[in-house]
Amino acid sequence: MIKSYKDLIVWQKSFELAIEIYRLANLFPKTETYGLVSQIKKCAISIPSNIAEGFARKHRKEYARFISISFGSGAELETQLLLFKKLELAIREEFFKSEKLLNEIMKMLNVMLQKLYC
Repeated sequence: MIKSYKDLIVWQKSFELAIEIYRLANLFPKTETYGLVSQIKKCAISIPSNIAEGFARKHRKEYARFISISFGSGAELETQLLLFKKLELAIREEFFKSEKLLNEIMKMLNVMLQKLYC
């Protein structure tokens, strides 16, 4: 039985993703510290934060809204990671774990949204 947002696999994976993004951010050029690096950190932490907040609201409609916000943050993060790769600001292999986790999370959030809106 799920008693806390911390019991949700999607929250656990998104929390792991946030840690991975913070690790990855240290590899980017210092010139990007206040630009894209700052933005990807905000997006990454937004995903588990909104899952947690939505879960705590205890109302299905509000929960769906916060899951939707998490999904949007995931799409934003995906776009920013694509930009980093295109600009070759880090080694492509460094992105693999983050991209894999993000892909899993987006699929999970999509399923959650479909179930919450039914």
